[in-house]
Amino acid sequence: MALSTVALGLQALTLTAQVASVTAGASAAAMKHRKDLARAVAKTKAKARLRRVLVAVPVVGAGAAMAFEAQDFRDWQVDNPEGTFSDYSCEVAGLSAEVVDEVLQGFPEGVRPSREWMLSQVPDCAPAS
Repeated sequence: MALSTVALGLQALTLTAQVASVTAGASAAAMKHRKDLARAVAKTKAKARLRRVLVAVPVVGAGAAMAFEAQDFRDWQVDNPEGTFSDYSCEVAGLSAEVVDEVLQGFPEGVRPSREWMLSQVPDCAPAS
């Protein structure tokens, strides 16, 4: 009887360790998925931002573009409460540089700005150390 109790105790301990291991693995996978999803959403926003900038070239649209950008910054600050506008700008610049080719392909050939001009509008940021 004592031997059975010890064996069952060891089996329960082993199962508990397995459950903890699986739970940790699932948690890590969920965290990675959330980061990947957040990056995909950020890229989509970067594409939309580039489109808005191109459309906002006329003076009338400039105010709307600034309002959109201010709202995007406030949304970004929710996930990055310690972040500064400079941090936000650098993150946006990096994402924008990644999607510039995709955005330009969405414009008709006659009104499509050059890739070089678009990239010259994206601020350079020093890599974080």
